[in-house]
Amino acid sequence: MSWHVLASTPMLLAGRTSNLKTLAKHALSSTLWQRSAEPLVPLPARFISTAVHFYQNRQLEAYASKAATRLTLRQLVFFGRSMNEERLIKSANYVRTELPIRIAHRLRDMQALPYVVVTQEGVAKVYELYWTAFDKFRRYPQITTMEENDAFCEFVANLLAEHKSVIPNLSLGLSLSSPYLLSDRLDAFMRRMLVSRISRRVLAEHHIALTKSVKSRDHPSQEDVGIISTRLQVKDCIERCASYLRRRPTNVDEDTLSGPLNHAPWSEVAIDGHVDTKFAYIQEHLEYIIFELLKNSMRATRVKHPTADVLPPITATVVASDNNVCIRISDQGGGLVSSEIKSPSDLFSFSHVRNATRLANSRLNALRTVSSSSRGMRATMSEQVRDWQANSKENVPADSVDPHPRIGIGLPMSNIYATYFGGSLELVSLDGYGTDVYVRLPKLGTNLEEIEL
Repeated sequence: MSWHVLASTPMLLAGRTSNLKTLAKHALSSTLWQRSAEPLVPLPARFISTAVHFYQNRQLEAYASKAATRLTLRQLVFFGRSMNEERLIKSANYVRTELPIRIAHRLRDMQALPYVVVTQEGVAKVYELYWTAFDKFRRYPQITTMEENDAFCEFVANLLAEHKSVIPNLSLGLSLSSPYLLSDRLDAFMRRMLVSRISRRVLAEHHIALTKSVKSRDHPSQEDVGIISTRLQVKDCIERCASYLRRRPTNVDEDTLSGPLNHAPWSEVAIDGHVDTKFAYIQEHLEYIIFELLKNSMRATRVKHPTADVLPPITATVVASDNNVCIRISDQGGGLVSSEIKSPSDLFSFSHVRNATRLANSRLNALRTVSSSSRGMRATMSEQVRDWQANSKENVPADSVDPHPRIGIGLPMSNIYATYFGGSLELVSLDGYGTDVYVRLPKLGTNLEEIEL
């Protein structure tokens, strides 16, 4: 009886000795090893390819040794405001060389995980996607012409589409791994992964938007620079989110609760404070935060008042200081603390130790549904609104995702969006009455991206 390695020996020997020791250390839990006296049966190519590039990483080490060049909103606006073809080519090559560095750091993070985590459902898929993207970016040639830039934009857009399953797959894999990781380590890993993902999408989508603006100079926008709105009206964002949410069916959450709810119209959203506030920010980020917070408040209010003919209103207060824009959303939904949640901040956690719902079967099944759908999840308001509109028609696609899957991503992602450029999101539970949520966003755009390397 002997142990056999089901991967190519020459391939593994080409890697570092330390990596071989790491592989041996985890042999008992690895699908790459089989205890048998019978002839070897080759594993599927996917497993072998994963092992090869998981442990042969000379190129990865070269990129992971470099520091990311972090940017501020102001830098993104300043560089993109006077865009021409020469500056656009420079932007393309920055994206081409910067993204593989940021991906390499996250690949290194995944390689540092315990092997029992790496083999969890969903995690291997994310690793494969990241490795493929890293390999494609590092091999992409320098861009010198507008035609080459157009091809590069198409290449980047295709990769963004391929990565739509990353958030649900990563959340699924780390939820299943929660029993094997300390909560602080799990949450720190997820934060680094999700912040880095946002940063890469910002750079990629900003460059694509700048390319479109250069090619349509007959109709230049005075308000937008790439994906950044230079005079974003906060009140308009709140009203738009509230309008979409109030159009939802009133029984949308009945399947996840113990009994039917009333059919009173959704809560009105009253806006007060500095209602004329405008500042430079990424509209997609702000609207996602507001959308998710209002959605949670509306649901909690309906659950708290199951027999009311008119649900209590929700108040959104906007305050602008010299350095920050703050939004407070107040509801009468009964508060946040329950038998499963001891502290409001636990709602940001991906660990079942702090948030027991992470291992609920209904949530895991919802994550599987979203991750296997062709739509995936980009964590934007627009994709949710699109899904609702699509599902309101008679001919619904066969692989249609429930437009309201409760997968527990909204609050953690809102927190990460808020802190990406140095802001904050705080929850204050008034147990038995309601919840106040405070969002603070930097107004001047001078904070660097909060990427952890």
